Amino acid sequence: MRLLVKANVDTERSNELIHNGRMPELIKSTLERVKPEAVYFAPLDGHRTMLMVVDLPDSSKIPPTLDALFTDLNAYVEVTPVMNLEELQRGLAELAG
Repeated sequence: MRLLVKANVDTERSNELIHNGRMPELIKSTLERVKPEAVYFAPLDGHRTMLMVVDLPDSSKIPPTLDALFTDLNAYVEVTPVMNLEELQRGLAELAG
């Protein structure tokens, strides 16, 4: 199951992590745990934001995979199912058939 994960990091928490030098370490450990296919960083909705594409075997892996975003970064997290072109084509073929 491929997901687009949007994590808006709490400004107060991220300021604290940046000032005490822990932000790079937490980003690195989070990415090692999540293992995204792709990750991007941007200021969105007035927050420091991570956008990640994550491929999980099933929905039971959502809590352990994303928990650090909540606990370490105090992030507001949105999860949206997404698909790549090959998956879209398979789905559209089922509609036609």
